[in-house]
Amino acid sequence: MQIANPIYDVVFKYLLDDDRVAKLILSTITKLNIVDLEFKPTEHRSEVKETLTVFHLDFIAKVKDDNGLEYIIIIEIQKAKLPSDIMRFRRYLGEQYMSSKNATYDTLNDKIKTSAVPIISIYFLGHKLAYTKASVIKVQRDYINMIDGTKIVEKEEFIESLTHDSFIIQIPYLKSGRRNSLETILSLFDQENKGEDEHILNIKESDYPKKYHPIIRRLLRAIADSDIRKKMDIEDEIIRDFQTMERIIEDKKKEVEEKNREVEEKNREVEEINREVAEKDKTIINSVVEFSKLGLSVEKIAEITKLFSKEIIEILK
Repeated sequence: MQIANPIYDVVFKYLLDDDRVAKLILSTITKLNIVDLEFKPTEHRSEVKETLTVFHLDFIAKVKDDNGLEYIIIIEIQKAKLPSDIMRFRRYLGEQYMSSKNATYDTLNDKIKTSAVPIISIYFLGHKLAYTKASVIKVQRDYINMIDGTKIVEKEEFIESLTHDSFIIQIPYLKSGRRNSLETILSLFDQENKGEDEHILNIKESDYPKKYHPIIRRLLRAIADSDIRKKMDIEDEIIRDFQTMERIIEDKKKEVEEKNREVEEKNREVEEINREVAEKDKTIINSVVEFSKLGLSVEKIAEITKLFSKEIIEILK
């Protein structure tokens, strides 16, 4: 069976546009029992060239679990590694912390109480991290009493509002196996299933439990959508243009760094020459003074030092 490759932004958006599918994927990753889901793709426009405009989609899910607690889930999918990735992630995360939309407002004693909704971030990476080979990583916060080393169980609004848990999914390592439900559902992102067409993954529906079949069918419908196929082509072009642009920027940076090193080397050479000249001048001045003390005339000192008489007179002043 051929399905659309969900690592593409347009396919991922289409996948999560289905409420049932989104709940299934997010609940499996976060282990939250999601009973209510408000899904919002956010579009970012940036001019890459005079004729090329990039639309990057991020995904925000505002969820409520079976205890009535609300969370903001930020979902980022990045299939190609670019030097600007981390700063873009930080900038977007900062925007979500600052957004007044990510807060709840309650009336308490005739006053409005504002509470920041806790954030959870999920990053799907199409590239490998530097050291760990774990396919799915959870960055989990613990409250630790630094005096006695004990773990604090109670959750504090202050801490929950200013820190967050994260999940990092390394797509290149999803091929390791299907040891649990998380690896099973995420194996639908396994890029080892690509054929000649990078837009398509080849899978066997029978390899997956029935509860995951809605995800497969959603991806099956995506590959049949000509508009989605066109947008996947555009994504490929955008990534190539980004990579070319970033390579040019990196090359220019290296050129500037090399020029700066050359300038610094020249400056060091000039400083060394200046020190040598200053040292030579100091030696000459001392010699002139000593010759004068010995009673030599200005003319005789000029003959010895090869200086002009007026220079010797100026030194002796």
